[in-house]
Amino acid sequence: MSVGALVNGLLVSVVAALLWKYSKLSEHAALLEEELHMTQQSQEVSQARIDYHVALQALQEHGTRMVCTGKMHTDRICRFDYLCYSSEAEEFVFFHSNSSVMLPNLGSRRFQPALLDLSSVEDHNTQYFNFLELPAAALKFMPKPVFVPDITLILNRFNPDNLMHVFHDDLLPAYYTMKQYSDLDDEARLVFMEGWSEGPHFDLYRLLSSKQPLLKEQLKNFGKLMCFTKSYVGLSKMTTWYQYGFVQPQGPKANILVSGNEIRQFARALMDKMNITRKDDYIVVFSRSTTRLILNEAEVIMALAQEFQMRVVTVSLEEQSFPSIVQVISGASMLVSMHGAQLITSLFLPRGAAVVELFPFAVNPEQYTPYKTLASLPGMDIHYISWRNTKEENTVTHPDRPWEQGGIAHLDKEEQDRIQASKEVPRHLCCRNPEWLFRIYQDTLVDIPSFLEVLKEGMKTKPSLKKAKVASTVHPGRVREPKCQTSVQTTNEAKLTVSWQIPWNLKFLKVREVKYEVWIQEQGENTYMPYILPQQNYTFSENIKPFTTYLVWVRCIFNKNLLGPFRCRCLLKWDFSFSPLEGSK
Repeated sequence: MSVGALVNGLLVSVVAALLWKYSKLSEHAALLEEELHMTQQSQEVSQARIDYHVALQALQEHGTRMVCTGKMHTDRICRFDYLCYSSEAEEFVFFHSNSSVMLPNLGSRRFQPALLDLSSVEDHNTQYFNFLELPAAALKFMPKPVFVPDITLILNRFNPDNLMHVFHDDLLPAYYTMKQYSDLDDEARLVFMEGWSEGPHFDLYRLLSSKQPLLKEQLKNFGKLMCFTKSYVGLSKMTTWYQYGFVQPQGPKANILVSGNEIRQFARALMDKMNITRKDDYIVVFSRSTTRLILNEAEVIMALAQEFQMRVVTVSLEEQSFPSIVQVISGASMLVSMHGAQLITSLFLPRGAAVVELFPFAVNPEQYTPYKTLASLPGMDIHYISWRNTKEENTVTHPDRPWEQGGIAHLDKEEQDRIQASKEVPRHLCCRNPEWLFRIYQDTLVDIPSFLEVLKEGMKTKPSLKKAKVASTVHPGRVREPKCQTSVQTTNEAKLTVSWQIPWNLKFLKVREVKYEVWIQEQGENTYMPYILPQQNYTFSENIKPFTTYLVWVRCIFNKNLLGPFRCRCLLKWDFSFSPLEGSK
């Protein structure tokens, strides 16, 4: 073979290898390129057409425009026109012109610590969003921008490998952020900027939009400077109910704003996307195949079947598709599982179902309550029961595993001995506490008698779904037509009569008993005189002074035993001054 032929053969091989590699790299982006049509020619989004040169002129003349809602970075969501992203610098860019809008205009305070949180996880320093600023004139010296015609929602996924985080931190907040802004509809595109790969649950994110989501890494495929013609940045935190222990040990959020009704609407929307309908009535046991095993799973299943005289089925994240698991869980009357992210699927349980969470040895159920909190949300109508392994001999530990799966071999012997001798994991901060990981990744032999006893006792307190239906989320309005009358008895004694009419919506509510909360405050004082009254008028004489100005608040409250602790947040306030009646002495 001649040298020329050999060289030609080598060149052909190299070119073929390069073409193969290029085709593989391009294959994943093909769907995105096909949808985006990112060329310098006209582009189509819905019914409108976006001309490249018009868009470029708008960016050069008007720059970027930003208007935000929220007072702090922890509750802020911003809308941008022509927010750009440099894939070389890995920075967002705000282009200034004489027509730019930046509200709020925070100056250097924007970096204390950020403009907003890209994730629904509040104030986490890996989730902060900011941008660099350049004059629009700088566009002349930069790569030609590529315009994304879609309306986009730009956010960070917090931990897309963990199903609990996928639902609690990403899907629910994104779903209701999209509901908050009418143009973030099914045609909007999600853009994930945290830098993770797709992860095992990426198909769930696809349920929120008909457009393929964009990953940060993929932005490089479309140019060095991408400009989003219209985007929303950040996520609503209103639907989250749990904090993971970054500042204080994990537990329910201090101010939970979501109810079970909103969770169930979200679950219903996802089930519709997955074409799932509810059927049957049975018990579901979540089976795990690698860690946190139920060592006597078959025995647990048999005990459940015999105790409740019901069919028991198992589901597994490792072996089944997520829609098929939801199909099963959505018709279950009870869900049994070891503590773990898979329990977030309890939001698909029907009303009146029970969720039974199993905890390994030395793990206190009262310290780890994301699913108990979910089940307890008003309107969720799920009964929660926990069982804890109290027998150390019924547990199998794995000290030689990697640290992230509970291994402790990397620790010194004294620390290993301390952890193994401990009978309960102390409260701790997230996220790498070795004692917590060692215990939560144990395998457990469930003690059947104690398990059944806990179930029997727990089911005794299960509320009747029919009784729980009564106007559980309806609040009374303001009281109406407030009136007051005063009379002076002596120079040191006076009476105050206050009356009002019932709230307008009360006559349409089936409420057996209504009471009224009245606060009376002497103007200038810091203390109140509180009263709970069954009637709509009352005469006060104790501690009422003549010739004194008082502030009075009245609000309607329902009987807590009937409707739960729900109160009207709107307080009616009026004030009045006492003056001696004509002829009084």
